[in-house]
Amino acid sequence: MLARKSLGQHFLLDSTITDQIVLYAGNLKDCNVIEIGPGPGGLTRSLLNAGAKKLFVIEKDDRCIAIVEQLKELAEGRLEIIHGDALDIDLLTAVPAPRKVVANLPYNVGTAMLIKWLNAIYSGKEAFESLTLMFQKEVALRITADHGNKDYGRLSVLCQWLCDCRYDFDLPPYAFTPPPKVSSAVVTLTPRPKPLADVSKEALETILAKAFGQRRKMLRSALKGLAVPADELLKKAGIDGTLRAEQLDVATLGRLAKIYKNCKE
Repeated sequence: MLARKSLGQHFLLDSTITDQIVLYAGNLKDCNVIEIGPGPGGLTRSLLNAGAKKLFVIEKDDRCIAIVEQLKELAEGRLEIIHGDALDIDLLTAVPAPRKVVANLPYNVGTAMLIKWLNAIYSGKEAFESLTLMFQKEVALRITADHGNKDYGRLSVLCQWLCDCRYDFDLPPYAFTPPPKVSSAVVTLTPRPKPLADVSKEALETILAKAFGQRRKMLRSALKGLAVPADELLKKAGIDGTLRAEQLDVATLGRLAKIYKNCKE
């Protein structure tokens, strides 16, 4: 079966690698596992072999559905197929808790899916126990980057504000069929009991959009145009206005956002 570029498909067939991904996902025997885009079922087989209580696979490609249907016959009721686009499916409705997502995400929609799941985690409904996900390497680096790192930005802050983010391992292009033009990496996000800073997502996103929108600018310039004057905001937060956004850790940016929200009200 040929991968479809339009669907961002790069199939992972090496069972040694798929078993390694499953290992990083932890114990699967007491939860419902969600896989996005199973393709020919390489990771699906590893998930079933690891004893997943029940595995829900979401696939939009009819050709892959036919292959996974064969696995379903052997899974003794532990495999359920959801035919559709994962971006359109509410996983909290489709799959009972507790849930873990383990997936080789299509490159073209991986970040969009992650943002959707972060919104679900923020909703406070105990959305997921963990997310073990494969992205292109540059996205994985952004998710896990610490402040002061060139990869640190808005995505880093949002992910780490809500989750403990762990960089698991790299995969070279030749591990896939067909080989992509970029390297890949697996990361695991484990939702925190509560966000790293007590602030609304709306206020945090407002600050992050300004602070990282022109990341070379000092904060006193980058934060201009907000409902609260930048100098006043930075003074109340006790933050040096000559710093740049990438120099502030997640907790400090969260505190800045909270002060902004309080000043605006």
